Amino acid sequence: MNNYDVVIIGGGAAGLSAALVLSRARRRVLVVDSGEPRNAPAAQMHGFLSRDGMPPGDLLAAGREEVRSYGGTIASGAVKELVRCGQEGFEVLLGDGQRVSARRLLVATGLRDELPDTPGLRERWARDVLHCPYCHGWEVRDQQLGVIWNGPETVRYAQIVRQWSDDVSLFAPADTLTPAQHHQLVARAIVAVEGAIARVVVEDDHLTGVQMEFGQVISRAALFVPPRFVPNNDLLVGLECDLDEHGWVLTGAQGTTSVPGVWVAGNVSNPRAQVITAAGEGSAAALSINADLVDEDVRNAVDDFSR
Repeated sequence: MNNYDVVIIGGGAAGLSAALVLSRARRRVLVVDSGEPRNAPAAQMHGFLSRDGMPPGDLLAAGREEVRSYGGTIASGAVKELVRCGQEGFEVLLGDGQRVSARRLLVATGLRDELPDTPGLRERWARDVLHCPYCHGWEVRDQQLGVIWNGPETVRYAQIVRQWSDDVSLFAPADTLTPAQHHQLVARAIVAVEGAIARVVVEDDHLTGVQMEFGQVISRAALFVPPRFVPNNDLLVGLECDLDEHGWVLTGAQGTTSVPGVWVAGNVSNPRAQVITAAGEGSAAALSINADLVDEDVRNAVDDFSR
């Protein structure tokens, strides 16, 4: 069985940043990545200082090479199971049946986006159906924008989208908006379109509008949807990490969890983390993990010296 100081599950910005710090700290590191990053459909990422506009895949490719250059190992595939061994050690079962051991774990498995069940919406995801105005608002500025209802917070979300265009429509189910919300929308010239949506209209591989159930087509060039975030937390559940009522892992400083030896970083614990945020969380978790390993190294050295 291969032995590692740290096994990192998830090779996105969080996992690779942690792997880079730990590899440079001369730790034996394995990153296991399923190759399904959340932002894979996006052509570019934004808001990452010095990397604005870079395709997400290019960032990950560069990160993998950097990690490997310091001796880190990156394996493609999934982790099927994590088993605690002793006080802080773990056995990791990989998808191909291989087992490896780890002194510490970092889970950076991200989340998945659940969208409203509107025909055509999923197919345009990360193209002209978008979730984050801070990530994509600039690219569709001053265009006809729409916001699709996905819960009570959608009204505030539409007010944020309004920052990038003065032509914004909010699509909401009938009899959903309160008088106060109507007043707020009118005050900033956001048009409320109330009723059921039939489908997203696409022409020549471009979104052109939203067709309502009663037949009218509202012309729009791009749509924003506040998705429901669902953490990819099966491995954390299996380890019996403490979760809140919505399934998000409870964390302490630098991504510690209730299970000794297990850290988290990125979207698996922070649904609002952008790429640059996730990278920072991975780096912070790595510093904490290495410090914890040093403490254990000291204890072991003292025990050996005292024998």
